[in-house]
Amino acid sequence: MNKELIIRSSSEAVDFALLKDGKLIELHKQEETSNFQVGDIFIAKVRKPVAGLNAAFVNVGYEKDAFLHYHDLGPNLTSQLKFIKLVSAGKLKDFSLKNFQFEKEIDKDGTVSDILNPNQSILVQVVKEPISTKGPRISSELSLAGRYIVLVPFSDRVSISQKIEEKSEKDRLKKLVQSIKPKGFGVIVRTVAEGKKIAELEKDMENLLSRWTAMCKKLPTAHHPSKVLGELNRASSILRDVFNDSFSGIHIDDEELYNETKDYLEEIAPSKQSIVKFYQSNDTPIFEKYNIERQIKTSFGKTVSMSKGAYLIIEHTEALHVIDVNSGNRSNKATNQEDTAMEVNMIAAAEIARQLRLRDMGGIIVVDFIDLSNPDNRKVLYDFLKEEMSDDKAKHKILPPSKFGLVQITRQRVRPEVNIKTREEDPNNENGEIEAPILIIDRIASDLERISKTHENVVLNVHPFVAAYLTKGFPSIRFKWFLERKKWVKIIPRDAYTYLEYHFFNNKGKYIKD
Repeated sequence: MNKELIIRSSSEAVDFALLKDGKLIELHKQEETSNFQVGDIFIAKVRKPVAGLNAAFVNVGYEKDAFLHYHDLGPNLTSQLKFIKLVSAGKLKDFSLKNFQFEKEIDKDGTVSDILNPNQSILVQVVKEPISTKGPRISSELSLAGRYIVLVPFSDRVSISQKIEEKSEKDRLKKLVQSIKPKGFGVIVRTVAEGKKIAELEKDMENLLSRWTAMCKKLPTAHHPSKVLGELNRASSILRDVFNDSFSGIHIDDEELYNETKDYLEEIAPSKQSIVKFYQSNDTPIFEKYNIERQIKTSFGKTVSMSKGAYLIIEHTEALHVIDVNSGNRSNKATNQEDTAMEVNMIAAAEIARQLRLRDMGGIIVVDFIDLSNPDNRKVLYDFLKEEMSDDKAKHKILPPSKFGLVQITRQRVRPEVNIKTREEDPNNENGEIEAPILIIDRIASDLERISKTHENVVLNVHPFVAAYLTKGFPSIRFKWFLERKKWVKIIPRDAYTYLEYHFFNNKGKYIKD
């Protein structure tokens, strides 16, 4: 398995595409105007506590107030509030917390109005970016994420990632972290710390403490509200969270971002620094070079095509996503309906896991797989879906198939869903839309693969522009079809056809239903 990160920069935004064996699995966008990323820390003021919601609205500088629930205050909020007051007034210049006197923890079942007051200064961290009509979701339980550990101020707990399964390794990491952990800080050990030495953990700890100190130095002069600690740029944060030895390339078309990324990789994985490449080409944009534009067009529509003629229909509502699995009109070697359904469902499960990450779909997702009568097959499908989603960093839960064959998934969403319009204006109807023309070649090839199994000689009738595209150059697309199937396809341009219209005929001129 090879992973590649492709980064495209423009004046308005930076786009990040994560490829797994050449296939697009994640797509992120960082806009220049975005000031509220997950992980950003703000010094802010409480606007008003609302007893009925047991929450407070906080002014963080966004057009709508951020939402802070009582359960997101953190047990040591009173200690944090005391710390902010002393640092902001210039009465405390030691930010290490080793000599700081902690206050009593707040009651876990208390009320927000007992803790917070209007116009009170508070440090908060973005845990969910503004989505739709809602402002950011925030927490006052702060955390600073590093490569191997997460530092939690005003805490004393050490916890180990649940994905590290060996007890001996958990015990080893816990002992190492406790030996280097500063007083007044808790630590969460991340999965990538497995097998790492104390020197690497200590270096990570020093970097995080430096960031904490730099943030605290801003507090005495900081305006309310203002960002006092920004998350790493999106390229670095993606690498911090997903980078491992399976990465074979990082390609960037912006020199400044290339240098930043190379410097960051030198910190976290010096031996892999050489995989960062600066992409320069006047002819082919970077997303076209790595076939990403085509994958975006084929992956973000309502209908998502899969192999062997199968496809997904993805419907969205405000609170629910519904995915319908369809076998399509296809012939295969399966001996019965159950085998056919199982084959399509397995293909669909892999594609659904990819789609959830790619679109960053959140909330409740209901998947209507093709009915399976064999309970063993249903279990195999369920286990396979869980395995395919095991790499997904977003918190999620998958329920076993219901008696109606529906699988329910809940998935946390912390950023707006990636929503790309793939349909384009219809050149034959100014008020209409058509699917992206780039997809027509894929659809023709898919139909041709199916038709050529039952028909020896095939004649393709298409619009003249499409006919020219299929036959131009060497090797042309038609010639590649010939090499794959050992069958020559006659192509006839038809002036009367609309741009995306095509039909298949046999060599006697009889229409082949596609």
